[in-house]
Amino acid sequence: MKKTKVVAAIIRDKDKILATQRGYGEYKGYWEFPGGKIENSESNEEALIREIKEELNGDIEIKKFALNIKFQYPKFFLDMDCYECKLNGEIELLEHMNSKWLSKEELDSVEWLPADIDAVNYLKNIL
Repeated sequence: MKKTKVVAAIIRDKDKILATQRGYGEYKGYWEFPGGKIENSESNEEALIREIKEELNGDIEIKKFALNIKFQYPKFFLDMDCYECKLNGEIELLEHMNSKWLSKEELDSVEWLPADIDAVNYLKNIL
């Protein structure tokens, strides 16, 4: 089974969290924390900064490591490191269909990718 190592940004603005809706692939329409695959020779932090630039044309400041999620999808195993981040400026959706800033009470209002549920539960405990 294929193993995929990725990074994800939990972008916070005070008590709100940025959620993005996938615009492509098998899981199109599901909501996620933006990020992506780590390329050879990249650190997790470098990959996350690059991915946010590629997906959202945004600049982030990585505040701290939040959690690691391991999840078995039907076709691959996902190993995802999540980081709490701050957005510097605005975003432009380049790969996503939509985005929302969600409060703690609104976190369950979207259909998250299965692997991202652990990050949602993490946020419910810290917000």
